[in-house]
Amino acid sequence: MVGIVIASHGDFADGIKMSGSMIFGEQKDVQSVTLQPSMGPDDLKAKLEEAVSSLEDQEQVLFLVDLWGGTPFNQVNGLFEAHKDKWAIVAGLNLPMLIEAYASRLSMNSAHEIAAHIIETAKDGVKVRPESLQPKEAPKAAAPKQGPVGGQPGPMKYVLARVDSRLLHGQVATAWSKSTNPTRIIVVSDNVAKDDLRKQLIMQAAPVGVHAHVVPIDQMIKIAKDDKHFGAERALLLFETPQDVKKAIDGGVPLTTINVGSMAHSVGKVQPNKVLAFDQNDIDTYKAMEKEGIKFDVRKVPTDSEDDLDNIMKKAQAELNKEN
Repeated sequence: MVGIVIASHGDFADGIKMSGSMIFGEQKDVQSVTLQPSMGPDDLKAKLEEAVSSLEDQEQVLFLVDLWGGTPFNQVNGLFEAHKDKWAIVAGLNLPMLIEAYASRLSMNSAHEIAAHIIETAKDGVKVRPESLQPKEAPKAAAPKQGPVGGQPGPMKYVLARVDSRLLHGQVATAWSKSTNPTRIIVVSDNVAKDDLRKQLIMQAAPVGVHAHVVPIDQMIKIAKDDKHFGAERALLLFETPQDVKKAIDGGVPLTTINVGSMAHSVGKVQPNKVLAFDQNDIDTYKAMEKEGIKFDVRKVPTDSEDDLDNIMKKAQAELNKEN
């Protein structure tokens, strides 16, 4: 796996590494190196050499630095010269760039390949509101219209169905989208479908190249029953609650496995781990779906190991019993 060294002025490298871990999960072979006011160039060079030596693969190393021409870049560049056939440097670090680098390591084995790939994502991550301030892009030649996969109609493919009280956020837009490659993200929620502001924010949060929609549960059921013309579509479904999932499944949405990612704490709920909170209705709903043969995959991001929902619910049930 390509090793990554993040280098910056001040604590930026440490902070963005932590942010990347929150969104994409803890990463192997990633080091952050910071230039502090009390340090000289030689001190920074020593820290960079130490970071590289800690990587499992020191032949393929990608350096992500904050500023072209700054001291971190200059010291990295000095080390780079002896390894430029394998190492790569990308300056102008932002969070979309870092997350794309993490995702690219899953399928790309060279630092050069990843460096070339992540630049466009870093540029796309720079946006402005109001949208009228965004620079106009040069018009592109229209791409030929494409029909369903293989040119034939067919049913929609459900690449992921996830319970997440935050719905479409960084972990979904990056980590899960990269691992499942959806063409559409569909938020299935009666509550959100009635909220124009939330709908707008969700559509704006969609990753580049993926369409985002918000539909009521009954509408999703209708789509599932008449999806023969969706042969090219790979749908990632997001639900706020297990109750919404069960209603969709009972109505005919053909889901067999549900990813349980996040359930926010609120009054009347207990929280047996850091990201999942339950009340009695939640527990009863999951158990009812289990009896119907539904499987559960408890993970925040694809790189996490799977947790056991039954064990988590046992802890939640014990806490609820104590309170009652």
